[in-house]
Amino acid sequence: MNTELLLQQLFPSQLNYQIEGYVIKGNAQTDAGPVRILGTVNAAPINQQIAMELAGEILELVQQNQQTPVVFIVDTQGQDLSRADELLCLNRTFAHLASCVDLLRRSGHANFAIIFGQAVSGGFLSYGLMANEVYALSDSQVKVMDLNAMARVTKIPVEKLKELSQSSAIFAPGAENFYKMGAINAIWPDLETDWVSQALLNQQQHLETYLTDQRRVAGQQRQGRVLCNTIIEKVVRS
Repeated sequence: MNTELLLQQLFPSQLNYQIEGYVIKGNAQTDAGPVRILGTVNAAPINQQIAMELAGEILELVQQNQQTPVVFIVDTQGQDLSRADELLCLNRTFAHLASCVDLLRRSGHANFAIIFGQAVSGGFLSYGLMANEVYALSDSQVKVMDLNAMARVTKIPVEKLKELSQSSAIFAPGAENFYKMGAINAIWPDLETDWVSQALLNQQQHLETYLTDQRRVAGQQRQGRVLCNTIIEKVVRS
């Protein structure tokens, strides 16, 4: 997947960006106005340094108090599995990054994530999945955990998980299944349409509605998570 070509197609006007290591930072002009581009490329293994760099960029944007829209680029193989990162409490660093994205949302910034290549595990959960909306390119690979790893953690035989994945989106990887669960808003089949401007303009018209996470409702409507919304509503009313 050619990152440069994808960026040019998604942001055809006044695109300016830099890629340092696995981190991309940039700006572009859209029909919805200027946007900030931020995220990871080349199947980044997200470590302490990357997570803190992304968090710092987000906090700087919030501090500017200009409500600049943000497009998060997601291409990550998940968290860095090094012992050093685990000893430095990478889980808390991811929690900090997720909190920064939530602060961005609540500070009036329109924002969404685009999955370029891979979106895996904590690397995806810590910033991409925290955005107001998530969109995926048609050939992107999305999963929280592959079935072999899931079998080791849950002690459920992998054959049983494969069987369950045929009928339940919860057990199955892939952008289509994450769409069914409500985690992905749409899968973009091509880049001939100005999807970025459309998404931003639509979001800006009713930005306040994104303060409450409605993905559980979408998951119920799409029959990907049939019980989640019902259970949460019962808890809220109790």
